[in-house]
Amino acid sequence: QVRLVESGGGLVQAGGSLRLSCAASGSIFNLNLMGWYRRAPGKQRELVATVTSGSNTNYGDSVKGRFTISRDNNKNTVYLQMNSLKPEDTAVYYCHALEVRGTSVGDYWGQGTQVTVSS
Repeated sequence: QVRLVESGGGLVQAGGSLRLSCAASGSIFNLNLMGWYRRAPGKQRELVATVTSGSNTNYGDSVKGRFTISRDNNKNTVYLQMNSLKPEDTAVYYCHALEVRGTSVGDYWGQGTQVTVSS
């Protein structure tokens, strides 16, 4: 079992920056994919960004050019640097990790961290 713990959320003014961290612990083999999703009130969960163990990245259209995802494989930690924040970025941000071990797939989620951007 893998546990994900997020940190770094909070309240920031529009145009500001925040950095989220997500540390994985437990029985880790190889976290093939780590990433961030978010859910705003009344909306569906959406992709923010993902990064593979080989550092290939993918971003949701709404955050391209403003957010940067990175990971430290030695620490089993993924980061999300969020710049030029907008009120519409307000949401609960969830860390996600995917691990493939042979024929089994582990799909893990953190508890979420609130990000609030004031106008």
